[in-house]
Amino acid sequence: MFADSLDTGIEFLKGVGPKRAEILQKDLGIFSCEQLLSHYPFRYIDRTRFYKVSELNIDLPYVQILGRITSKEHVGEKQKKRIVARLTDETGYLELVWFQSLKWVEEHIVKGKVYIIFGRPNLFNGIFNISHPEVEIYPRQFNIVGNLTLQPVYHTTERLKRFLLDSKGIQKLQNLILEQFLSQIKETIPLYILEKNTFVSRKEALLSIHFPKDLQSLKAAESRLKFEELLFIQLQLLNNKQQRELRFKGHIFKLVGDFVNTFYKELLPFEFTNAQKRVIKEIRVDTQRGIQMNRLVQGDVGSGKTAVALISMLLANDNGYQACMMAPTEILARQHFQSVVSLLEGKLANVAILTGTSTKKQRAIIHQELEDGTLNILIGTHAVIEDKVVFKNLGLVVIDEQHRFGVEQRARLWRKNAIPPHILVMTATPIPRTLAMTLYGDLDVSVIDELPVGRKPIETIHLFEGQRLRMFGFMKQEIAKGRQVYIVYPLIKESEKLDLLHLEAGIEQIRYQFPLPDYQISIVHGKMHNSDKEFEMRRFVEGKAQIMVATTVIEVGVNVPNASVMIIENAERFGLSQLHQLRGRVGRGAEQSYCILMSGNKLSKHGKLRLETMVKTNNGFEISEIDLQLRGPGDISGTQQSGVMELKLADLATDQLILQKARETIIDVLKGDPYLKEPKNSLFKTFIDKKSRGIALDKIS
Repeated sequence: MFADSLDTGIEFLKGVGPKRAEILQKDLGIFSCEQLLSHYPFRYIDRTRFYKVSELNIDLPYVQILGRITSKEHVGEKQKKRIVARLTDETGYLELVWFQSLKWVEEHIVKGKVYIIFGRPNLFNGIFNISHPEVEIYPRQFNIVGNLTLQPVYHTTERLKRFLLDSKGIQKLQNLILEQFLSQIKETIPLYILEKNTFVSRKEALLSIHFPKDLQSLKAAESRLKFEELLFIQLQLLNNKQQRELRFKGHIFKLVGDFVNTFYKELLPFEFTNAQKRVIKEIRVDTQRGIQMNRLVQGDVGSGKTAVALISMLLANDNGYQACMMAPTEILARQHFQSVVSLLEGKLANVAILTGTSTKKQRAIIHQELEDGTLNILIGTHAVIEDKVVFKNLGLVVIDEQHRFGVEQRARLWRKNAIPPHILVMTATPIPRTLAMTLYGDLDVSVIDELPVGRKPIETIHLFEGQRLRMFGFMKQEIAKGRQVYIVYPLIKESEKLDLLHLEAGIEQIRYQFPLPDYQISIVHGKMHNSDKEFEMRRFVEGKAQIMVATTVIEVGVNVPNASVMIIENAERFGLSQLHQLRGRVGRGAEQSYCILMSGNKLSKHGKLRLETMVKTNNGFEISEIDLQLRGPGDISGTQQSGVMELKLADLATDQLILQKARETIIDVLKGDPYLKEPKNSLFKTFIDKKSRGIALDKIS
């Protein structure tokens, strides 16, 4: 049977077969010819450049060398058996090493012949070598598929390589698909948008991305395909947002009454920053439109998001509605509850907390007060979305760190009221603008980019292992002033793979330096029972322990204004966002606070950049931009739930302008044709219908 359509299973493509198809499916998630065609090269190699042996250095990712094989010998026995050949040019020599396919090497690599060698250079005992290089006879044979000046490189796996589906093998399959199906490739973007942006056709783009004639045609293909990816993400997000606004009413909060006015004039213990005032005004406008609010509030650690959320909940109370705040962990939920109760001084609103550890008696009271309307504000974990939790009139839902909740969990809150409640999403993880447009593209975004007046910037210091006694001395100085100290470790127990100063060994060292009874130490990590964890945290919060030794379990949810020092062990092993979150545990009081980043003496290029960035700036948004460039979007803020991980070509760290153009294009399209009924937008309509068919609209995106 032969493939006759791009939708055909990959096993029916000539040269694939059942076994190769099975591995393509398991390792790369490729089931059809269309999916293989969308498996784009991740880079291209300029095969016109030849290096001399004397030019080699270990920072070069790949090199191409022309030279003569001057020796070849078998080395080692059994599992360590290998073939080592010496390739020589006029400037020196390097070694070529093969551990596998030794029979092929014996037959095809001939002493005295000239070859073109391609691979990654390594340095061993002062001699450069390349393991398992690509080898071509010189002069080159020109019956090779594709363009020799820009050779595409595809992601593959060791299993696929064993079935001859290395990068070159995948390129041959792409050639077969294009030969057979080029005429069947259909356009996805409306013609008027292609013409306006002078993009090449989809057919031309796919041909050039796999087999570029030159750099110009490659750039044109990349621009078109990146735009297409980002365009359809924006179409889905913005169409969801627009349809929600067109179809769903929202509660109208007309009144600013006693709840808000009394809190603002009599109870608020500080002056709102201009950024907080701006965000509150945006929320006020949203809740008067008669359309359901869906707003994201981004704010750095300590920027005052909880106070903004509280005044929003009091606004709901002023208008006769209940409010609910949901946090991902019990620790964080309790912190919010304590903050809210403290700010209200036990006045104005009836506030309760509901978590997995709430007793049956507590639950019964909460359920009754929710249903009769005497409970104004409910704060809790996932427990608030249980079917038994019924509100009399839910008007506002605040979701903290929403990326930690699944789609269905969020949607269940939506269904707690006949008219859907307003949604306010908060995140303490500063998100780069490009990522926010894809993660939260269907939400209106507010940014709190000021810290409260009087907060002193945290001073960050980087120390190496040899400076540990200096660190201990500084800890003792701060504790003598009555302050408290966090020490965070990446691991609980020693790992054979990671040579890190782990928590258990660290505790022994700290107990030696800070003996009882002069010093008390709290220990907290994720493997402890919740009750033990709560007990140890309470000791620290109440000031009974001067030092808290912990893993990253304290990244969120611990608020101790008296803690002035955060020490992060093996800081080079943490991501930038995590370092910034941990640093945010201090600096919450009026005193000067410090963050000490401890590291080993050997740092990678990225590790060094991360620590330098932390020392240089306290700005979470600046840090998040650098983090995006270093890590890509995959690890930032739960993007696995967002569709961002589905990007095959576009890069949110570098393609901001393309993303902006895609977003503006869809805004214009939906402004002129909200229901996509015009014939010129039929391709967009088909896409939306296909996406929504049989799938419930995610009301809280």
